[in-house]
Amino acid sequence: MKSDRLLSALMLLQGHGRLSTRELAERLEVSERTAHRDMEALCAAGVPLIAYRGALGGWELEKGWRTQVPGLDDAELQGLLMAQPGALGSSKLSAAAQRAFDKLMAALPASSRMQAESIRARLHFDPAGWRMGAEDLSMLPVVQEALARDRKLTFAYTKADGEASVRTVEPFGIVCKQTVWYLVARTPAGMRTFRVSRMRDALVLALGFKRPAKFDLAAYWKRSTDTFKEQRQHFLAALALAPEAVRTLDPWYAMKPVLKHPAAKALPENWQVFEVEFESLRHARFVALGLGSGARALEPDALLREIKSEIARMT
Repeated sequence: MKSDRLLSALMLLQGHGRLSTRELAERLEVSERTAHRDMEALCAAGVPLIAYRGALGGWELEKGWRTQVPGLDDAELQGLLMAQPGALGSSKLSAAAQRAFDKLMAALPASSRMQAESIRARLHFDPAGWRMGAEDLSMLPVVQEALARDRKLTFAYTKADGEASVRTVEPFGIVCKQTVWYLVARTPAGMRTFRVSRMRDALVLALGFKRPAKFDLAAYWKRSTDTFKEQRQHFLAALALAPEAVRTLDPWYAMKPVLKHPAAKALPENWQVFEVEFESLRHARFVALGLGSGARALEPDALLREIKSEIARMT
């Protein structure tokens, strides 16, 4: 609608200063003639626009004039920015969310605009999914606080294979990958990524740190995930699973039914055999043991030996 486009044009001028007719046309996705008519319509509506001619010319709002929006407190501003994942996954929704954000940024007071940009620099959403499932995000507010204040963060962390440790890091940003949240942080060993749902007892320290001014969270995340995909190990195991075990694993792991496995005939009713993809032999052992009586490892022999050895150490 023209009214929406005129508002978008007004917010673009308010947020970016002087823009040429060509720049406005490109940003609004209209012809230059339409963009020029829109500027004339804003002038006719009483908006104080100044037209400049020449190579450096364009359209600019009269100095000191701006539209107003109600002030946002810290919680409202952070909540608005954190709500963006709902608009991702669709190119049209993403574009609409970006336009809405640009309008908001343009109308905010300078102090709020700087704070929003700071939060946004520490937040990245990746809509491409790996495995979906329920996540424990109880530590997320603590992580957000450390990020907002540029303070070091300490927490207990448990890896997927069960290995636990205490970490003290310098948080650089958080990434939301569908429903899974990750902390990107600098450690004594270099940059690392931590899954927020595996964090416990997180505490913001009084120690501050200097975040690199040119650190690009989205670029780092892309490099990191590309490297992970290249280096990721694939360990395939055949597991006989009870229905409840299937429901437990299905949201998290790549699983393919094995329809004619030799062991299928001896299984309890409603059990099925699946080929499940794990990151390593150790990971497969950890999951198989964790499922208890709801799973039986069938292949490979290396996995059976690992499980037998672990059970022997437990008894």
